Amino acid sequence: MESAKKYDVGVSAKTQYLADQSDEAKDRFVFSYTVTIHNSGNMPAQLISRHWIITDSHNQVQEVRGLGVVGAQPLLKPGEKFEYTSGTALATPVGTMSGSYQMVAEDGTQFDAPIPEFTLSVPRVLH
Repeated sequence: MESAKKYDVGVSAKTQYLADQSDEAKDRFVFSYTVTIHNSGNMPAQLISRHWIITDSHNQVQEVRGLGVVGAQPLLKPGEKFEYTSGTALATPVGTMSGSYQMVAEDGTQFDAPIPEFTLSVPRVLH
Protein backbone atom coordinates (compact mmCIF):
# COMPACT_ATOMS: atom_id res chain seq x y z
CA MET A 1 0.00 0.00 0.00
CA GLU A 2 2.89 2.35 0.80
CA SER A 3 4.34 2.00 -2.73
CA ALA A 4 1.06 3.16 -4.29
CA LYS A 5 1.31 6.37 -2.26
CA LYS A 6 4.96 6.79 -3.17
CA TYR A 7 4.31 6.64 -6.94
CA ASP A 8 1.04 8.47 -7.52
CA VAL A 9 0.68 10.76 -10.52
CA GLY A 10 -2.78 11.97 -11.52
CA VAL A 11 -3.76 13.23 -14.95
CA SER A 12 -6.73 15.37 -16.03
CA ALA A 13 -7.60 16.98 -19.37
CA LYS A 14 -9.77 19.76 -20.76
CA THR A 15 -10.64 19.91 -24.45
CA GLN A 16 -11.64 22.56 -26.96
CA TYR A 17 -12.89 22.30 -30.54
CA LEU A 18 -10.88 24.47 -32.93
CA ALA A 19 -13.38 25.46 -35.60
CA ASP A 20 -10.94 27.84 -37.32
CA GLN A 21 -8.48 24.97 -37.95
CA SER A 22 -11.12 22.41 -38.90
CA ASP A 23 -12.66 21.68 -42.29
CA GLU A 24 -15.91 19.85 -41.63
CA ALA A 25 -16.65 19.47 -45.36
CA LYS A 26 -13.43 17.44 -45.65
CA ASP A 27 -14.01 15.48 -42.41
CA ARG A 28 -11.22 17.25 -40.52
CA PHE A 29 -12.12 18.11 -36.94
CA VAL A 30 -9.31 19.68 -34.90
CA PHE A 31 -9.21 19.76 -31.11
CA SER A 32 -6.85 21.11 -28.51
CA TYR A 33 -6.44 19.50 -25.13
CA THR A 34 -4.84 20.89 -22.01
CA VAL A 35 -3.42 18.23 -19.71
CA THR A 36 -2.57 18.71 -16.05
CA ILE A 37 -0.17 16.18 -14.53
CA HIS A 38 -0.03 16.21 -10.72
CA ASN A 39 2.46 14.34 -8.58
CA SER A 40 0.35 13.43 -5.55
CA GLY A 41 2.84 10.81 -4.39
CA ASN A 42 5.73 11.39 -2.01
CA MET A 43 8.58 10.68 -4.46
CA PRO A 44 9.86 13.02 -7.22
CA ALA A 45 9.12 11.53 -10.66
CA GLN A 46 10.06 12.45 -14.22
CA LEU A 47 7.83 12.01 -17.25
CA ILE A 48 9.91 10.12 -19.83
CA SER A 49 7.47 9.20 -22.61
CA ARG A 50 3.83 9.09 -23.63
CA HIS A 51 1.42 6.60 -25.17
CA TRP A 52 -1.85 7.92 -26.55
CA ILE A 53 -4.79 5.94 -27.95
CA ILE A 54 -6.97 8.21 -30.10
CA THR A 55 -10.24 6.73 -31.36
CA ASP A 56 -12.77 8.39 -33.66
CA SER A 57 -16.47 7.51 -33.84
CA HIS A 58 -15.80 5.08 -36.73
CA ASN A 59 -13.54 3.14 -34.32
CA GLN A 60 -10.43 4.15 -36.26
CA VAL A 61 -7.58 4.03 -33.74
CA GLN A 62 -4.33 5.98 -33.84
CA GLU A 63 -1.61 5.11 -31.35
CA VAL A 64 0.99 7.76 -30.65
CA ARG A 65 4.20 7.05 -28.73
CA GLY A 66 7.06 9.41 -28.13
CA LEU A 67 9.51 10.92 -25.72
CA GLY A 68 8.24 13.61 -23.37
CA VAL A 69 5.39 16.01 -23.99
CA VAL A 70 5.67 19.19 -26.08
CA GLY A 71 9.45 18.77 -26.11
CA ALA A 72 9.76 18.47 -22.32
CA GLN A 73 10.42 15.68 -19.84
CA PRO A 74 9.24 17.44 -16.68
CA LEU A 75 10.48 16.39 -13.25
CA LEU A 76 7.66 16.75 -10.73
CA LYS A 77 8.42 16.98 -7.04
CA PRO A 78 5.70 15.82 -4.64
CA GLY A 79 2.76 18.22 -4.89
CA GLU A 80 3.96 19.82 -8.14
CA LYS A 81 1.88 20.11 -11.32
CA PHE A 82 2.84 20.42 -14.96
CA GLU A 83 0.35 21.67 -17.55
CA TYR A 84 0.65 21.72 -21.32
CA THR A 85 -1.58 22.14 -24.36
CA SER A 86 -1.41 20.09 -27.54
CA GLY A 87 -3.82 19.05 -30.27
CA THR A 88 -5.10 16.36 -32.56
CA ALA A 89 -7.29 16.02 -35.65
CA LEU A 90 -10.06 13.49 -36.16
CA ALA A 91 -12.04 12.42 -39.22
CA THR A 92 -15.27 12.47 -37.18
CA PRO A 93 -16.87 15.15 -34.97
CA VAL A 94 -16.59 12.96 -31.87
CA GLY A 95 -13.79 10.80 -30.50
CA THR A 96 -11.87 9.84 -27.40
CA MET A 97 -8.32 9.91 -26.11
CA SER A 98 -6.69 7.89 -23.35
CA GLY A 99 -3.30 6.40 -22.61
CA SER A 100 -0.44 6.67 -20.16
CA TYR A 101 2.73 8.52 -19.31
CA GLN A 102 5.81 6.46 -18.58
CA MET A 103 7.43 7.84 -15.43
CA VAL A 104 10.70 7.22 -13.58
CA ALA A 105 10.82 8.01 -9.88
CA GLU A 106 13.89 9.49 -8.21
CA ASP A 107 14.72 6.04 -6.78
CA GLY A 108 14.80 4.53 -10.30
CA THR A 109 11.38 2.85 -10.13
CA GLN A 110 9.54 2.94 -13.46
CA PHE A 111 5.75 3.21 -13.45
CA ASP A 112 2.87 4.28 -15.66
CA ALA A 113 0.60 7.23 -14.89
CA PRO A 114 -2.74 6.37 -16.56
CA ILE A 115 -4.48 9.03 -18.63
CA PRO A 116 -8.22 8.56 -18.06
CA GLU A 117 -10.31 8.55 -21.24
CA PHE A 118 -11.72 11.93 -22.24
CA THR A 119 -14.06 12.93 -25.06
CA LEU A 120 -13.34 15.18 -28.02
CA SER A 121 -16.57 16.60 -29.38
CA VAL A 122 -17.72 19.38 -31.67
CA PRO A 123 -20.08 21.60 -29.63
CA ARG A 124 -23.74 20.62 -29.76
CA VAL A 125 -22.99 17.20 -31.29
CA LEU A 126 -23.32 15.38 -27.94
CA HIS A 127 -26.01 16.36 -25.46
